[in-house]
Amino acid sequence: MGITIRGMGYYVPDKVLTNFDLEKMVDTSDDWITTRTGIRERRIAGSESLTDMAYRASLEALESAQIDPQEIDAIIFATLTPDLGFPASACLLQARLGANRAYAFDISAACSGFLYGLEIASSMLSSGRAKRVLLVGAEKLSQIVDWTDRSTCVLFGDGAGAVVLSSEGEGELLASVMRSDGNYWEILYAERCGYIKMKGKELFKLAVRSMADVCEEVLQSAGVSTQDIDLIVPHQANIRIMQALVEKLNVPMERVYSNIHKYGNTSAASIPIALCEAYKEGRLKRGDLVLLTAMGGGLTWGASLIRF
Repeated sequence: MGITIRGMGYYVPDKVLTNFDLEKMVDTSDDWITTRTGIRERRIAGSESLTDMAYRASLEALESAQIDPQEIDAIIFATLTPDLGFPASACLLQARLGANRAYAFDISAACSGFLYGLEIASSMLSSGRAKRVLLVGAEKLSQIVDWTDRSTCVLFGDGAGAVVLSSEGEGELLASVMRSDGNYWEILYAERCGYIKMKGKELFKLAVRSMADVCEEVLQSAGVSTQDIDLIVPHQANIRIMQALVEKLNVPMERVYSNIHKYGNTSAASIPIALCEAYKEGRLKRGDLVLLTAMGGGLTWGASLIRF
């Protein structure tokens, strides 16, 4: 179905929290964190709100698409760390942008949120209910991290990414598969007003197997092989997960985009941030076949194959 990424933007806070900073906070080390996760530093928002970060990412996306906020028909905001219980973060963003024609809503699918949003947006565009959709993934995970828990505090960071999607253009969503299984919710969750809790070993095994399965299903549905893929942009959770995933798919790491060393796990923001950086670095070009995949709390997971 026709769905073109007309513009992209991202924003990360200025404050950098390195592994060496964490050595002073908890019993850990730069070597331990880097070896096991691939993360060297992450960004922390501080006084910046989720809406602040999403606004800056969205402005860049709109400017690169050369689209006025008034031309946006819908705003989909993927996040698990909203500024308020309600209204939706999408409504707060709509007001900041002045996108008065758009209807706006949030989705909560944790790290898979951007892919879930892409699926919803593609349905809206293909049905003709919208011509231009602003899809945002943003998180302020630092506010739900227990900074005394060395097993989780080293993993997460803050940031926002946004894309402008249009039914006009040469881009295409070739295939997508979304999955969830609430039976595994206790592997990764946060209680209301509580901190992130995670069973890392169990999650690792499920993540690799589940993402590999949906990636293979998507490729089969689209009638392409892994050799046809120009770039894989996975959720940036752990470098070892990415390495194990591409080994299962029989794809070299050279065709995988990773920026986890700079930002850590930014949940719903990780894929749009990575897409934007890959494009700016020349790793992503118009016409490329791009495979996106993610897994997050829920558990939720999915994969999408797009013609960029």
